[in-house]
Amino acid sequence: MRFGALQDGSGSSGSSPLVADEGEGGPGRPQSRWTRKGLNMDTASGADEAKEFFHQAYDYQMKGDLEKAVELYSRSIELHPTAEAHTFLGWTYSFMGRIDDAIAECHLAIEVDPDFGNPYNDIGAYLIQKGELDSAVPWLERAIRAPRYEARCYPHMNLGRIWEKKRRLFEAVNEFRHALEEAPEYKDAYRALKRVESILN
Repeated sequence: MRFGALQDGSGSSGSSPLVADEGEGGPGRPQSRWTRKGLNMDTASGADEAKEFFHQAYDYQMKGDLEKAVELYSRSIELHPTAEAHTFLGWTYSFMGRIDDAIAECHLAIEVDPDFGNPYNDIGAYLIQKGELDSAVPWLERAIRAPRYEARCYPHMNLGRIWEKKRRLFEAVNEFRHALEEAPEYKDAYRALKRVESILN
């Protein structure tokens, strides 16, 4: 299933995907191309109803009713599986502390659409949460290479944080710079770059 580019009214190409940062209250919303505006409607059986369940699930998730969100994302998937719905269900599981379940949903998302970049980044972010930095690296690299991904700044940022933690500071600088090339207004990347550059200088 292919949907139009994310247009959320915020002036950006998407809201915050998963970025692992222990100082920012955990991950944020994975960017999705399945949104209320700019949809390239799919004519497959069940797609419209599945889309409605998806949006309802997201609304419940934002209200903090995670159990209801899980129920509705699951109903969306039962009707018409999409990489987006699996990814968002995984994100909901992460809010519930069910990190392994979140990772499992990302793997299912990749099975549905290997070109969709979000679940690769999200797996990397979840592995960072688990302290498995080396395992996270190849997933973030795959996110950067994914054909269908509009927010490559986030896996670059996550990689930079890994290299900073491992004291591979020149590599961290390189990734933070790449993040800023992708998103010049990305303040976290700018602050991270300046922090590491101050250490090197």
